[in-house]
Amino acid sequence: MNTHRLTLAALTVLPLVVACGAQKADSSSVGAGPSVKGVHWSVDSLTADGRTSEAPAGAYLRIDDNGRTSGDLGCNTSGGEASVTGDRVSFGRLESTGMACDDTPTDFERRLSATLGAGPLALKGTGDRLTLTTDDGDRVHLTKEPDAPLRGTAWTVTALGADGTATAVPAKTGARLTFDTKAAKVSGSLGCNKVTAGATVRDGHITLGRPSTTRMMCDTSLMKTEKALLRLFDGRVDYRIDHRTLTLTSKNGETVDAVAASEIH
Repeated sequence: MNTHRLTLAALTVLPLVVACGAQKADSSSVGAGPSVKGVHWSVDSLTADGRTSEAPAGAYLRIDDNGRTSGDLGCNTSGGEASVTGDRVSFGRLESTGMACDDTPTDFERRLSATLGAGPLALKGTGDRLTLTTDDGDRVHLTKEPDAPLRGTAWTVTALGADGTATAVPAKTGARLTFDTKAAKVSGSLGCNKVTAGATVRDGHITLGRPSTTRMMCDTSLMKTEKALLRLFDGRVDYRIDHRTLTLTSKNGETVDAVAASEIH
């Protein structure tokens, strides 16, 4: 992702209203090609007005099952409506942030926005590749980026949630968990103390054993994070991976969000 985003303005609305409007999606595949919905599609390049440009690192597009799209145009993030019907996709009005970046040409974002909003685009996919093509022949080339694996990924804790609200965990906390599904265990840091426990993964949930931890004392904020994480153990949690984000949910509704920091192959 871009690390040189300079200024943040209020949300702006990109003029991507297509004549057919946005409908509830009724198809998620392109013939025998890849599934379109629920996939993190990295933008590889854009061919528009007879010119092909490589996309900035981090540019992506995603369409969910509820007719919503989200993504990154190269600098600014965007979201709005989308309709997938057979081998065509239509984007409704998209909202975008208004940041300026020193390493992303605004021309690329403008041309990408215009291409996505040029009416229904034809979908053509082979394997992990997907191309969106306008009636005028402009094309957006995409590649499916797989979800990070649960096993072997260092999951850095970013937020703790309860009662429908979430609180961010500062990066300096250093809380992280790594699951070894073959050995049926989890290990890592709670922010202050190290932890290990049994971890059996099955059918979308993880059964965590009684935790074994070191016995250090840290400042109040670290200990608060640690206590919240410890409540996950000695019980069962549901887990969901969305690209590079892991969400753990306990029976009492408490949640832990974490992002993939690194992978062990």
